[in-house]
Amino acid sequence: MLIQSLELKNFRNIAHLCLQPTEGMNLIYGENAQGKTNIMEAIWLFSGCKSFRGAKDKDLVRFGEKKAELALSFADDGYEKTAAIEIENRRAAFLDGMALSSPVRLMGMFSAVVFSPVHLSLIQDGPAARRKFLDTAICQLYPAYAADLAAYHRILHQRNALLKEIGKNAGLLDTLDIWDSRLAQAAQAVAERREAYARQLGEAAEEIYGGVSGGEKLEMRYRSSYAAKENFYELLLHSRKKDLLLGSTSIGPHRDDLQVLINGKPARLYGSQGQQRSAALAMKMAESRVLRQVSGTDPVLLLDDVMSELDAKRQAYILSNIQTRQVFITCCDPDTIRRAKVDSRFFIQGGEIRKE
Repeated sequence: MLIQSLELKNFRNIAHLCLQPTEGMNLIYGENAQGKTNIMEAIWLFSGCKSFRGAKDKDLVRFGEKKAELALSFADDGYEKTAAIEIENRRAAFLDGMALSSPVRLMGMFSAVVFSPVHLSLIQDGPAARRKFLDTAICQLYPAYAADLAAYHRILHQRNALLKEIGKNAGLLDTLDIWDSRLAQAAQAVAERREAYARQLGEAAEEIYGGVSGGEKLEMRYRSSYAAKENFYELLLHSRKKDLLLGSTSIGPHRDDLQVLINGKPARLYGSQGQQRSAALAMKMAESRVLRQVSGTDPVLLLDDVMSELDAKRQAYILSNIQTRQVFITCCDPDTIRRAKVDSRFFIQGGEIRKE
């Protein structure tokens, strides 16, 4: 995967920006709040996912403007493509000039992996952050998974609404069997994908973390709220009384977690800040490796303000493992990126960028 050009209009603090990166390592530097992360965020949107910063679409439009426009030219396996995103109250996406039914349709067309300080939530936050990480990564590999996941959450929402309604109208109890059957089928599709991906990710992350940390052991285990060999439909029947009391579904993929262990202990509880940062970085690097293994294509790698937090040894390990792909690195001070062979340097200030 190779970005040839990026053009932004009225995106965040950027009035107009054109960027033509090189094939190798692209360094974007400048003071805080000048637009470095905005560029990374714009590139990431072409993966078909929402902002990795958690922003709503309408908040991506430059203050005082009605619409933001993003355009990307890229090559995938020798084929050149163009994509565009327009943002007013919500995003609209286009590929090779044709309107797509949803920005999600860009998934699988352009692939990227982003790591920023917000991704420390993979270790420090609760299970929801890790479920989101798994789901986003799987969607890039298997775009059809997005539909499976949406179906599961839609059925889950309907079942939960029915559980609450039964408390008011007991005559609706008989209809719960139908929703249990549908939820069990949808849950299986989601859980199987997650468990298979977690195994691949864990193998890659363990190797990467060992290199980054100098020999410490990282383990990742997908923790389901029910055993894979169990019949989920039967479990829903057994938990029905509890669910009716709660007014919500107590088991299923929406309650699962990806457990991260360092030297046998939960990283969230016992890992130092350095260990947690290295573990999160290993997970994102592993995501990139698995994407390459499955798709045969190296994703564009976006490292947003993270290298300066790593010591020289960790920097050297990471840099030695990303030399064969297109990389974007942001930082405040370019001198903090030690031992790096930078192919292009860009300075950004006030949303305006220049190549050095």
